[in-house]
Amino acid sequence: MSAPLEQPPASTKGFSMTTSFPVTTGLRFRHASALAGGLGLAACLVLTLAFAGPLRAADDPVLAKVNGAEIKKSDVTMAEEELGPSLAQMDPATKDENVLSFLIDMKIVAKAAEDKKVADGDDFKKRMAFARNRLLMDSLLAQEGKAATTDDAMKKVYEEASKQITGEQEVRARHILVETEDEAKAVKAELDKGADFAELAKKKSKDPGSADGGDLGFFTKEQMVPEFSAVAFSLEPGKISDPVKSQFGWHIIKVEEKRNRKAPEFDQVKPQIEQYVTRKAQADYVAKLRAEAKVERLDQPAADASKDAKPADAAKDAKPADAKPADSKMAPPAKK
Repeated sequence: MSAPLEQPPASTKGFSMTTSFPVTTGLRFRHASALAGGLGLAACLVLTLAFAGPLRAADDPVLAKVNGAEIKKSDVTMAEEELGPSLAQMDPATKDENVLSFLIDMKIVAKAAEDKKVADGDDFKKRMAFARNRLLMDSLLAQEGKAATTDDAMKKVYEEASKQITGEQEVRARHILVETEDEAKAVKAELDKGADFAELAKKKSKDPGSADGGDLGFFTKEQMVPEFSAVAFSLEPGKISDPVKSQFGWHIIKVEEKRNRKAPEFDQVKPQIEQYVTRKAQADYVAKLRAEAKVERLDQPAADASKDAKPADAAKDAKPADAKPADSKMAPPAKK
């Protein structure tokens, strides 16, 4: 579908199906890698490795030793996960070499820091405690999310979301986009004389989709700007519109097909459903724990503090259509 015509989603609230399953986004913690700059990557990696499950020696060879301390393959793998985007452009061999070199330097510098008793400082202890709590939270929520993503749970979400789109009409259309009304009238005149729409779109249209003969694929009314949708959905298949003005310019529209929309197959949207179920389970779990905890907000007057709604109240009644799985400030991105 052509990007310039697409409307932004009306809402990301809850879970619904448009052409795909959008996953609700909201305030949430970034992954533990975000701690690398503020807390020191060394602390994060040490803590992360402490929670990693044991591997057999054959699966986890020692790659280097620094003053007798081993660096294993699993250390490199974990570091690559933590460093994330900064390594995205590297080929695997270069990535592994750079990360191993980094871990060697990290062990050397960490040992020097220990000798200087850096870890005894109050600031370091606070940062280490924060990193530990963060990793504990991430690890537990990853477990909760994984436990929630059963086939039955995902299929239930799929079935409920599928009901929301039953019978909705879709149109498949082509268009030619030009800058002025005079240009649009000239294009329409050529079409009236028998010019091929797709070929004319390739030659005349300013839209990025012109290479496909102006084909926009199937879309619903909400997915296009109102002026465009109003005309496209009023035309019968095979018919061509007069010039239509929108914020993008002037369009000539040809409707190719109309159909009642169907939900995508479960397997097509399973990854998005899994992400949704995971995030919702994590947010609901945090809401439950928070409701059970004694939280005292000392940064605001008692009257204001009493107005704070308990997240669990909303979570108990949440349905896939109106739940907001990632709106909890504690909810992290989905982890597997």
